[in-house]
Amino acid sequence: MRPTEPENARAFPIRIAATMAAIAVFAIAAAWLAWAPQASNRSLIGGPFALQDGAGKTITEESLRGRPFLVYFGYTHCPDVCPTELAAISDVLAKMGDKAIPALFITVDPERDTPKVMQDYVSSFDPHVIGLSGSPQAISAAEKGYRVFARKGELQSDGGYSMDHSSIVYLMNKSGGFVEALNLERPPEEAAKELESYR
Repeated sequence: MRPTEPENARAFPIRIAATMAAIAVFAIAAAWLAWAPQASNRSLIGGPFALQDGAGKTITEESLRGRPFLVYFGYTHCPDVCPTELAAISDVLAKMGDKAIPALFITVDPERDTPKVMQDYVSSFDPHVIGLSGSPQAISAAEKGYRVFARKGELQSDGGYSMDHSSIVYLMNKSGGFVEALNLERPPEEAAKELESYR
């Protein structure tokens, strides 16, 4: 008679599949990050969007025209990457002083991140960070324009879920055109000096 397989042995293939899926997600994001700053046609990144801030004001690419701005996609339930990136952005903006530029934090999770939730969340960061949300259709359009990868994770027993998403800080010029994926792996003074050159 064949012995019964241990429970963990039966679960092993499932864990392997989950691990491979996670690796694939990060591979896609890493490949995009490597490509984005070197894109030969920069007009492929960015474009029209219409989203709401916490005060109910509609923010579009046109309302930002005439000044450079940053764009970062994430969500308020993000456990580590999003708050880390927003803190780094805030450090750079603080070094710019009165020359600081707007930094848009656009949710990839409109189901939970209403404009008010986004406003409350960004209040922990530099005041130039603006939280934006909108309808699922409006968020999807913005993600498509900025070539953002975002995918809802499996629903957990408590009803919660995570979002897999690319993590790129886009630098846009005064005309709303894509300049580069901003490098935050350096002293904030250096990044601040670069941003000031685009004002």
